[in-house]
Amino acid sequence: MPELPEVETVRKGLEQLVLGATIQSVDVYWDRIVAGSIDSEEFKQLLVGETIIEFDRRGKYIIFRFEHWALVSHLRMEGKYEVENSTAPLKKHTHIVFHLTDGRDLRYLDVRKFGRMTLVPLGKEFSTTGIRLLGPEPTKEAFDGKTFYTTLQTKKRSIKPLLLDQTIVAGLGNIYVDEALFVAKIHPMRAANSLSKNEVSRLHESIIKVLGDAVKAGGTTIRTYKNALGDAGTFQVKLAVYGKKGSPCIRCGTPIEKIKVAQRGTHFCPNCQQLDSDY
Repeated sequence: MPELPEVETVRKGLEQLVLGATIQSVDVYWDRIVAGSIDSEEFKQLLVGETIIEFDRRGKYIIFRFEHWALVSHLRMEGKYEVENSTAPLKKHTHIVFHLTDGRDLRYLDVRKFGRMTLVPLGKEFSTTGIRLLGPEPTKEAFDGKTFYTTLQTKKRSIKPLLLDQTIVAGLGNIYVDEALFVAKIHPMRAANSLSKNEVSRLHESIIKVLGDAVKAGGTTIRTYKNALGDAGTFQVKLAVYGKKGSPCIRCGTPIEKIKVAQRGTHFCPNCQQLDSDY
């Protein structure tokens, strides 16, 4: 699943490719991708003649801003955008096509059909389902360390699934939670309220650093992810634990282990990230 760095990279690619483009017409081949109170037929009609004036991102959601509407797009597992000449044949798994007035198409492809698009009046995008409950963005400016510690002190859940639920901090997924916990030397099954101030401080810093570094690298390519320009991300070469089962830890040489935590495959170093019996 694309996580914050991948989604941010897609946003940048879309901005480079289709910012300022005007929609001539829209084809929807899989109605359920269009979510919310506006159905697929109205979706197609309302976007005709609209110009893309801005791209934004909140957590793992891409936001298209038009003159009168905002389109909130969640890629889920396999969703991706491609820009093609309008005469190019449609690829398999193409579900929505935005025909642009300049002779190009912006096409949405999704193997599993899990992605969703919600069209709302401009200014209502941050109150849509999903976005309105998101925690802060994982940046120094938005993600306050003291608030993070205070919040974790009230939570008995294991730290990994807590970070995955998006309400504490936005944008983290399986890959980057594993990486941030490794950098902070915290076992993924530690109860959140067992973490000391120093540990929470390390985790706060590691979340910001890991996601920031991944954004700079264009994301992580696992299986099929590519950005809107058709390029693969490069952060996978910097991964310390994710997908490294059996490989030596880059810090201590202990083989990386993989376990299930809240039904998610989880990678960690059993030496650097120890789980004491007290926890």
